[in-house]
Amino acid sequence: MPPLPSPNRVEVSRQDDTLRVCCAGAWNWDAAQPPLPDCTGIKHLQLAGEDTTDHEGSLLAWLIHLCRQATVLQIQIDDSALPAGIRRLLALALAVPPRTDHPTDDTPGFFTSLGLIALHVWSDFPKIAEFTGELTQAIGRLLIGRARFRKRELFWLIEACGPRALPIASLISFLVGTILAYMGAVQLAQFGAQIYIADLVAIGMVREIGALMTGVILAGRTGAAYAAQIGTMQVNEEIDAFRTLGLSPIEYLVLPRMLALVLMVPLLTLYAGVVGIIAGMLIATTVFGVGFLEYWHETLQALTWTHILIGMFKGTIYGALVAFSGCLRGMECGRSAQAVGEATTSAVVTSILLITISASVLTIIFQRIGI
Repeated sequence: MPPLPSPNRVEVSRQDDTLRVCCAGAWNWDAAQPPLPDCTGIKHLQLAGEDTTDHEGSLLAWLIHLCRQATVLQIQIDDSALPAGIRRLLALALAVPPRTDHPTDDTPGFFTSLGLIALHVWSDFPKIAEFTGELTQAIGRLLIGRARFRKRELFWLIEACGPRALPIASLISFLVGTILAYMGAVQLAQFGAQIYIADLVAIGMVREIGALMTGVILAGRTGAAYAAQIGTMQVNEEIDAFRTLGLSPIEYLVLPRMLALVLMVPLLTLYAGVVGIIAGMLIATTVFGVGFLEYWHETLQALTWTHILIGMFKGTIYGALVAFSGCLRGMECGRSAQAVGEATTSAVVTSILLITISASVLTIIFQRIGI
């Protein structure tokens, strides 16, 4: 049986300004590494190796530390007496300078983030302007009867964003009407004026909340679908095929989706208002003791055609904004699956943001002009 290799050891000898370091034995990470020799006051460092094995890189790591310490002290290194394999690995390791910089936090600050957002929004303006111009031209061609799109697809889109949206619109509108009736009743009950729950629910749902909730529902349901559909066509290069065939993708894809939402959202808004009124009626008659006929009569007195038309007008604006945002982000989509997801998310965020801004602006305008 051959003898086991001796553990790692270092023999250090010094003569004048030359330090000779001879490494021997079996080097591995299990054994404790010897301390680095003191290199102060010398000008030459000779490295040697006798009967040494380094299967785990322990000797190489020790020699790298020693050579870097000698380099800092401007000591000349002679490694000609080392084994050829270790000498080549040591030369490769020392060819790469050690990293001296420390990792820093690359998270941008508040003002940097604000500036990046502003630059992103500013870079979007040319694309939005171009898309708006092409859409305006398509609407003009529609008005003179020259727009080209499939009528059958328009009917399918009307069904997708209209009748198929009734279940979720019914549920949300009923719950919102219930919440509105409860919140109003708690305050009105302090004055014994529970009958005015009818006014609060009717005007709030028909004029404001019905259109707003319908717009938000369709932003997450239909606007995201539009962005995903057109974005997937962008990935599959179908949009490029439309342009190659001389067909306008704005007329063929965007215009019917815009028409479908503009036609259906006012009706969904009116439906949401009716469902909200029914929910408020159930709460008022079953919880707060308001009679059914009294509630119905008060609702008819509170509602006017002005409230109904304003609510439907707002719903039309919200539907157009949802279609605009979804189709815009779909047309801007990149050429990857990740880009489709990002376009879908951006469509929902953009739709809700535009709906919120337009709701605030329209409410202020209508209040200022007294309608």
